Amino acid sequence: MKKVYFKAVDSYLKTQDINEATKVLLNRLVEDESITLEKYIPLKVHFGEKGNKTYIESKNFEGILEYFKEREIESAYMETNVLYRGERTTSKNHIKLAGEHGFTQLPIVIADGDHGENYEEVEINKKNFKKCKIGAEIAKQKQVMVISHFKGHALAGFGGAIKQLGMGCASRGGKLAQHANSIPKISYFKCKGCGSCAKNCPEKAIVMGSKAKINKDKCVGCAACMTTCNFGAVSNSWLASLSKSFNERLAEYAYAASKDKNNIYITFAFNITRNCDCDGHSMKPVAKDIGVFAATDPVAIDQACLDVLDKVNGRRVFRRGKYTLDYAEKIGLGSRKYELVEI
Repeated sequence: MKKVYFKAVDSYLKTQDINEATKVLLNRLVEDESITLEKYIPLKVHFGEKGNKTYIESKNFEGILEYFKEREIESAYMETNVLYRGERTTSKNHIKLAGEHGFTQLPIVIADGDHGENYEEVEINKKNFKKCKIGAEIAKQKQVMVISHFKGHALAGFGGAIKQLGMGCASRGGKLAQHANSIPKISYFKCKGCGSCAKNCPEKAIVMGSKAKINKDKCVGCAACMTTCNFGAVSNSWLASLSKSFNERLAEYAYAASKDKNNIYITFAFNITRNCDCDGHSMKPVAKDIGVFAATDPVAIDQACLDVLDKVNGRRVFRRGKYTLDYAEKIGLGSRKYELVEI
């Protein structure tokens, strides 16, 4: 049974406590699991979309960087470009935004190149994919520290280590493959014709008349329209017949991204919003801040985050995404059974 290490910190504002927690967790994890640390370990992070206010800021990674410095480990911030049009679509703008958001302590590496052309096909031979397109700079690593922000996600239900692996490590083509069959639908009766979805669609795939309509040929399934509609008019068109498809594809890409790697997973459970850090606007948290988690198993750490979150908040916060864990365990990505070690 895998161990998941947890240090409670009850507020995102307690930066010093968060950094101390990560150092303590890393010391315990590496010692207990007898982990061999590489001389170069990139940090897979999310820089936050322009306009987002609740991503995990780099000042909370100082504990990790101190831990690396003490052991003479080289590192870099590593990320991939996004599928939709925005500030994180090309490497130049993505790196510029990262700097504006304070990610200046380390070099920045965009793993899949300027336009998603730099990738390796990792063979997995699973149900949905035989091969997955993983950003080349990530694919070639022996060890990655996968830093996740635990929060909600419009399609996956929640986002954590699996989401950071599957979507976060995929090249642009890999992201598109995961989003296949996930084009949203707009309710004619709920739509008020306000145009908010069209205004915020990064692909300009929504046509406005008296009501909004999605151009399926242009839509890439990023779900931005779902998060910006104030009337609940946009939903997943695949929910009834393809509700498990996205979850499976995400888990398989996570499997590919972690294949043959001795990864370490650190998850920050603060600023827990309903939607993800790709949303370029301010969001309010929907749950209490709970702390920092560390593990070597992405499935176990996600399951632990869900369990502790529900316990602390006294209710089930995220009701979707369970199948991702089930399927991920089934294909050998990790285990839902774990021992929680509270520090």
